[in-house]
Amino acid sequence: MTIKRVLYVLLVIFVAGASALTGALTGGVAVYQLVSQKLPAAQADLVAEASQSNSAEIQPSLILNTTDIQTTVTQAVESVTPAVVTVVGVIPGQRTFFGMTGDSTVSGSGVFISEDGYLLTNNHVIADAKAITVMLADGSQQEASLVGTDIYADLAVLKTEGPVPAVARLGNSDLLNPGETVIAIGSPLGEFKNTVTVGVVSATGRAIDTGYGYSIEDLIQTDAAINSGNSGGPLVNLAGEVIGLNTLVVRNSSSGTLAEGLGFAISVNTAQAVAEQIIQNGFFARPSLGINWEAINPRLAAYYNLPVSWGVYITEVRDGGPASQAGLEVGDIITAVDEVALDSTNSFVNLLFDHQPGDQVMVTVARGSRTLEVQVTLGASQSG
Repeated sequence: MTIKRVLYVLLVIFVAGASALTGALTGGVAVYQLVSQKLPAAQADLVAEASQSNSAEIQPSLILNTTDIQTTVTQAVESVTPAVVTVVGVIPGQRTFFGMTGDSTVSGSGVFISEDGYLLTNNHVIADAKAITVMLADGSQQEASLVGTDIYADLAVLKTEGPVPAVARLGNSDLLNPGETVIAIGSPLGEFKNTVTVGVVSATGRAIDTGYGYSIEDLIQTDAAINSGNSGGPLVNLAGEVIGLNTLVVRNSSSGTLAEGLGFAISVNTAQAVAEQIIQNGFFARPSLGINWEAINPRLAAYYNLPVSWGVYITEVRDGGPASQAGLEVGDIITAVDEVALDSTNSFVNLLFDHQPGDQVMVTVARGSRTLEVQVTLGASQSG
């Protein structure tokens, strides 16, 4: 190969290399420009996606809409309030050493349950009253008459003859659950008419010892504020249905410990059953033995040297009554009903209330040094 041919080959290689290098540089510049234009938008998209991801991670899972709750309470109150009344009873004066005292008044609350003018309240609100007046939500007044009472459930049915402003809807207290929001409506202290307080159902199926030988059972416990004058007023659910009648509040325990938020209401299912029978018959038929009696506890048993610590001492047997027909006598001590012993948790009245008039029960009796078992067919009465 001549020198001229060698130089020609080298020139061709140089030109080809230069062309390749120039193409690569040109392509690289074009790619760089394209990437430079797209990068800010891509970075922005990545930042936005990251921001949305973080926002989703810190978003709370529970959202409380207090506006809806307040609206529901307001609507429930508006639907029931026209049917709520203040009940005022006139108690006759008493004869004392210094002469007759003047009449006094007591007050509570109540609620219309019928367009015929029937309303519910507590028995203790109108007990011993010689005249009863109800004050409606609009401030007007109507005279009321007593239809009947059931002292063991602390219920009374009244009736007015004037126009009924509204009738409350009754719910089903068997469906209540602890924690459910409830509303108490009434006239605390007899002055603050149609006061509204809100709380929850603390428990159901409670029993409170009255101190008179029996317990009021199937009570609803609530922390909605209940004060003197609220008695007989409705306890309402968020659907605007009456599910109880406010009846009492516990301020302290037997040990003297102060308590707050311990209110109790009679379940509306119990109240409705009692009211229907009172409206129909004038009284609520409780199972009865046809006796008068005194409760016995360990303290009394020790004081009178009685043969048993718990029971009821028969002080009178009514002629022709169930106890008389079964052969029970004055001086007998009933210690059990259907083999359930009377004690601190099982009162005589409440054991009877587990039965219906007409049921046959086995009564265990201490008569002197003997123990007898007597079968009795229960009668119907407003008392034991």
